[in-house]
Amino acid sequence: MFHIVLVEPEIPPNTGNLIRLAANTGSHLHLVEPLGFALDEKSLRRAGLDYGDLANVTVWPDWQACLAAKVFSRWVTLSTHHQQLYSDFRFMPGDALVFGSEGKGLASEIRESSAQSGQLTLPMRAHNRSLNLSNSVSIVVYEAWRQCGFAL
Repeated sequence: MFHIVLVEPEIPPNTGNLIRLAANTGSHLHLVEPLGFALDEKSLRRAGLDYGDLANVTVWPDWQACLAAKVFSRWVTLSTHHQQLYSDFRFMPGDALVFGSEGKGLASEIRESSAQSGQLTLPMRAHNRSLNLSNSVSIVVYEAWRQCGFAL
């Protein structure tokens, strides 16, 4: 199982898609406030919140509260500011995969708080906008799960 951590997500359909991803991969989704939307069925319905009962979702009031809970042993930050490819990293069950918001990305103090070996990026062509958040998370979660033999 992996922990997907979204810090201050802004777009309801991305979070709805990630609730579905968490349900289907056995991951635990952590949402760090403030959220850019209300976490209710109306806001997330279009992305298929019918998976909500199947997913494990925790909402944290801020990043410090999330860290203080000591829910995960190691966290990995993902950002366009990092250099190491996600595919070159050895993931382990229980890893927390930390992503920033759609508009602001991941704050530098959070990016830099993970061990140097756990600062990852997805390759993209230069001068393009970043991938959609839910797409990026899906790529990384499935690579991490693949490395662990798709263990349930």
